[in-house]
Amino acid sequence: MDACPLAVVIAARDEADRIGATVRAVLDAFPGALVVVADDGSRDATAQTARDAGAQVVRLERPAGKGGAASLAAERALGARPELVLLCDADLGESAGRLAPLLDAVRSGAGDLAVAHFARRVGGGFGVAIGFAHWAIRDLTGIDTRAPISGQRAMRGELLERLTPFAPRFGMEIAMTVDAVRSGKRLVEVEVDLEHRATGRTWRGFRHRFRQLRDFVSVWWRRRRGGRGRDAADPAGAAR
Repeated sequence: MDACPLAVVIAARDEADRIGATVRAVLDAFPGALVVVADDGSRDATAQTARDAGAQVVRLERPAGKGGAASLAAERALGARPELVLLCDADLGESAGRLAPLLDAVRSGAGDLAVAHFARRVGGGFGVAIGFAHWAIRDLTGIDTRAPISGQRAMRGELLERLTPFAPRFGMEIAMTVDAVRSGKRLVEVEVDLEHRATGRTWRGFRHRFRQLRDFVSVWWRRRRGGRGRDAADPAGAAR
């Protein structure tokens, strides 16, 4: 079977209002790409909207968290033997069509793992969770990052295979960075003009960031103790 030039992995939960625009933008920007959306137990029409937009969909009947859902989508994508892989968040909408600089960075050899740094900051809290993520990556690898938890990432297919399954829930990005750097891969951060649904200083926003912080601490602690471990659970109850 011939290798797929590009696979795009997207984890989504209750994103029916944005996933269609995100998938269409990716397919418009990268014609012929395989787009795999993992529906993380959504209560809305996320799965059908993604299919209608042109994506392949794998579905979890019950939520497994971002890392578990993304691992399932990555498994499907790796079956197509992709040369390059792009990970992006479901809520980018039309701005998902601007992710080409990440792929260019990998193709050119500027880095093995290219991570998008948002050109404009939207929303956010007091910076505790993202500050810890930045510190944890520096503590574990010695590298300073501008976008430690960005979900917009590009790499070659063989690197994706080495980095999966991802760490659970919101820990997947910092774990991915740490595991890649520790294995000798080069990280490059690329400024990209992107838009997403940001959480503000509301009860819901603070609860979201507390969950992020909990997962970041778990990733740091596991790797601080001397290894990656198999810290991603195999998503159960998936209809493939």
